[in-house]
Amino acid sequence: MGFMARGFDSKNVEEQQNEAARAGNDKRALDMTEAVKKRRVQELSLQRERVLSERTSSPHRRSALETALADIEEKLAELGWTIHM
Repeated sequence: MGFMARGFDSKNVEEQQNEAARAGNDKRALDMTEAVKKRRVQELSLQRERVLSERTSSPHRRSALETALADIEEKLAELGWTIHM
């Protein structure tokens, strides 16, 4: 009986270790996802700043810049970004 109890305890410990490893992998995956998201927000923010800094007297170019700006801000909003003033 003692052998079975030890075997059961060992299996329980092994299951706990596996569960902890899965939780660690989930955390690493979340950390990587968050890093990718932050990097994407940074890229889009830089694109937004570049578009905002452009000056033009051409109505066609201005329209293209406004469209680009709206697209960038939409992508940023999807990532949870808000305008900081």
